[in-house]
Amino acid sequence: MMGLLTVSVFALLVGMRHATDADHVIAVTTIVSRHRSVGSAIAIGGAWGIGHSLTILVVGSGIILLGWAVPLRVELSMELAVGVMLIALGAANLDWLLGSRKPHSPAEPPPQALSASRGLARPMLVGVVHGLAGSAAVALLVLAANPAPAWSLAYLVVFGIGTILGMTLITAAIALAFVNPRLGSARLMGRLRVGTGILSVGFGLFLVYHVGIVEGLFTSGG
Repeated sequence: MMGLLTVSVFALLVGMRHATDADHVIAVTTIVSRHRSVGSAIAIGGAWGIGHSLTILVVGSGIILLGWAVPLRVELSMELAVGVMLIALGAANLDWLLGSRKPHSPAEPPPQALSASRGLARPMLVGVVHGLAGSAAVALLVLAANPAPAWSLAYLVVFGIGTILGMTLITAAIALAFVNPRLGSARLMGRLRVGTGILSVGFGLFLVYHVGIVEGLFTSGG
């Protein structure tokens, strides 16, 4: 029982820390910056975490139970997809800068927030892409640490719960900053959206370069 408790606590903490990876935080911050509600931000974080955790659990189960082998080029392609996705998310936030330049009033959510509030498909899809990019590494690390399939699967489940919890806390904290009365002016909110968009595009370009050139996805012949 003590061993199970120790593994569960460790998996939960590692899952929460996993949520703080730079590409994860940048992606959800870019989405949350279009909202003015802590509740919607928490829902976004939860949706991202569910999509991410379910993907890791499905792929990880295949690796642990069925011996799936994920080719290196497939792993790199998934990491490249994360970079492309960050560029797309950032570009969506820059439409205020590149479009009419007319900010919305603080009481009126921007059109992006109105459309996003009708569903959580976007953050869940973003979580799925992140999960695909990291599932093989997580599963192989868990399997190496504990070859017993039942323990490995239990670890992945608790790890996923920790990731959901961690991302929910992160998005709640981000939303609290955005709804701060001092940040309530439409002009400043527009600048924050643009800032997150630039950060997302920049980090996405860095990932594309790193995966494609440094790690050799575009340059290797295999």
